[in-house]
Amino acid sequence: MANTYTQIYIQFVFAVQNRISLIRPEWKDELYKYITGIIKKQKHKLIAINGTVNHLHVFIGYKPHQSIPDLLQDIKGHSSKWINERGFAMGKFSWQAGYGAFSYSQSQIDPVVKYIVNQEKHHKRKTFREEYIQFLKTFQIQFDEKYILNDIGDLY
Repeated sequence: MANTYTQIYIQFVFAVQNRISLIRPEWKDELYKYITGIIKKQKHKLIAINGTVNHLHVFIGYKPHQSIPDLLQDIKGHSSKWINERGFAMGKFSWQAGYGAFSYSQSQIDPVVKYIVNQEKHHKRKTFREEYIQFLKTFQIQFDEKYILNDIGDLY
């Protein structure tokens, strides 16, 4: 749309169903490229993508022509199908319902990129659950513990 200008940076965080360690090093780069393609096709700008064996961080320059839930449905739905069609995971792969979406200013881009790039190192000190709760608290998002992304061990 003419005369519409935006500058919106959002980091999305989402986990493998039950945070099972299914994202393997052998195919994670292919997954990241596939997700990058989805983001570009939807006219958003990928800034950084990385994660660990059980979750991802995706940082984008967001264009408000598409709702956030629709974008995440595209990313999670298409990438799950792609992983399953290739047989990358034993059994059926799926992402856990829900996600975190955290906004940043332009001055925060470099620290956020650095944080995402260093995920493996970061998670030697902190679990995903601890990280996620810290995000929610830092961004002052009210939450109910029973709806926090669960580990498979948390279900029993």
